[in-house]
Amino acid sequence: MQISVTFRHVDSSEALKDYAIRKLAKMDKYIDSPLEANVVLGIEKFRHQADITIIGDGLKIKGREETGDMYSAIDLAMEKIEKQLKRFRERPRSIKAGRNLKALAARLNVIDAQAVNDQSAPAIIRSRSMEAKPMDIEEAVLQMKSGNDEILVFTNAQTTTLNILYRRRDGNFGLIEPEVG
Repeated sequence: MQISVTFRHVDSSEALKDYAIRKLAKMDKYIDSPLEANVVLGIEKFRHQADITIIGDGLKIKGREETGDMYSAIDLAMEKIEKQLKRFRERPRSIKAGRNLKALAARLNVIDAQAVNDQSAPAIIRSRSMEAKPMDIEEAVLQMKSGNDEILVFTNAQTTTLNILYRRRDGNFGLIEPEVG
């Protein structure tokens, strides 16, 4: 596991860095493939914050905690991460079977709203290639809950089609999938 530790508004401390790395090393038992972990430790006024993100294997898990002590913030954030990893590990095997699918390529274009209003051809401001990783709908919902993204494009592991999961204003999730017919 590749681990990076960043300090924000606090002097870097080898003791804190080693503590966070030791805690993250214990998470290897829940994951088969190598992952990337980002740890951000910071202080705002009297609040000690630990923000931990684990990325890899079609998975993005976040844990964030604020307490009066940095060590306890790291411990509580790691408890959240461990809980999510256990849930990921205990999923039915049929969901993991979709991992053998190939990820589909997708393109995300940002279109200039002014160009659309001017009755001219839409102008693409920014374009980005992305990979729609294969996952089950339950896994996609878990990933949306653990992150701050508004939209997730993925390959449905059961139907092998491109699906879009988005966060609705009422707090629920919407799923866009092609009709089979």
